[in-house]
Amino acid sequence: MRDLENTYLTGEEETKQQYEYIEKAKQFVAKKSEELGRPLTYNVHTFGCQMNARDSEKLIGILEQIGYVECEDEHADFVLYNTCTVRENANNKVYGRLGYLSNYKKKNPNMIIALCGCMMQEATVVEKIKKSYRCVDLIFGTHNIYKFAELLCSCFESKSMIIDIWKDTDKIVEDLPIKRKYSFKSGVNIMFGCNNFCSYCIVPYVRGRERSREPKDIIREIEHLVADGVVEVMLLGQNVNSYGKNLEDPISFAELLRQVEQIEGLQRIRFMTSHPKDLSDELIYAIRDCKKVCRHMHLPLQSGSSRILQIMNRHYTKESYLELVEKLRREIPDIAITTDIIVGFPGETEEDFLETMDVVNRVRYDSAFTFIYSKRTGTPAAVMEDQVPEDVVKDRFDRLLKLVQDISTEKSMALTGKVLPVLIEEINEQDSSLVTGRLDNSSVVHLKGTKDMIGRIYSVKLQECKGFYYLGEVVE
Repeated sequence: MRDLENTYLTGEEETKQQYEYIEKAKQFVAKKSEELGRPLTYNVHTFGCQMNARDSEKLIGILEQIGYVECEDEHADFVLYNTCTVRENANNKVYGRLGYLSNYKKKNPNMIIALCGCMMQEATVVEKIKKSYRCVDLIFGTHNIYKFAELLCSCFESKSMIIDIWKDTDKIVEDLPIKRKYSFKSGVNIMFGCNNFCSYCIVPYVRGRERSREPKDIIREIEHLVADGVVEVMLLGQNVNSYGKNLEDPISFAELLRQVEQIEGLQRIRFMTSHPKDLSDELIYAIRDCKKVCRHMHLPLQSGSSRILQIMNRHYTKESYLELVEKLRREIPDIAITTDIIVGFPGETEEDFLETMDVVNRVRYDSAFTFIYSKRTGTPAAVMEDQVPEDVVKDRFDRLLKLVQDISTEKSMALTGKVLPVLIEEINEQDSSLVTGRLDNSSVVHLKGTKDMIGRIYSVKLQECKGFYYLGEVVE
């Protein structure tokens, strides 16, 4: 095992240095490929959120730049798991898959196994891997993915496990290679980290403090994406509503949205995630005024009980949340509102749960992601007393899920017969005569179509609602 030093360079110096490592790694890969008489292959598996997906695109960009070729499964020369640790079962999935990789590696001595992402920021996880999964060659975290080429070079040159985990960073490194999953849409990081410390959440501990990118760098990236065929961007941050506060010249997220709106050729703007405590009137007006911003707000509730929200350290109440929803609907009547809800948070009583049900009934979400509380070691909630019994949690979860689904179905049915813009994203997996796209609110639509429609927006009549998706047809 070898731990690498966190030496400080400016962002531009770091970019230049990493391209030097890319060239060095390229030489190693070319030599190894020549020895084997075939290209070296890679497989990257991403767990978790859109932030992880965007990180994986950066890692894949570097792998392909140095000469690796993608492999459809884990029988590859380089396998990378970009991990998530929001819930315990995400960790267990990784451990389970490492068991399989150990056997694969015995058959392929050239195989390199790498782990990165949020799970690797937990010291107990790294210790477990060092002890029980000696097949792993490289471990790094969330703060230094821009050093991937450098880490690869160290890995190529060393026979021991390389571990490079940073507790935090204030650096943002621009202009490194990236390979997008889609040609017509892309995530764009506008900030990294989180300052909120919700008592159930591990994210601030594994993603670090909030760091906002300069607006000129964001605009420049989006302009390049549009020039390369992108029509839709998703602005990404753990809490986009607090964007820009830590910049030398502070700027609000609302101001950034208005700047992105001006980019010629861009057709759709999405963003996530919005924290209710930072949702300003200024932002609501910006969403209302900007025609390219999708009429969709993902506004996590987590609980409808003001008492539980305080224990969760969410910094808003049931009443203030409902006021926000009222403002959104007043200013943007056609806005779709989605949410996240946790069931079974420590100390949650039946009365607290009924407060959540009341909010769901009053807001009438277009859809909701419902979760059973998952204890995450290292968070304040993990050591709280009054953990709710499993059978009680299960009963509440089932009741909430039914209510959410009933309302979602009712809301979806109300759109039947309407003509709405749909971005076509892919050929339908089950029926190649159909294409699949998404509405402003992210709802899925299937319709007759061909491959050349992908990446374009069409006016589509929603003929039939099938619960979680629509069947439609293009209207000329």
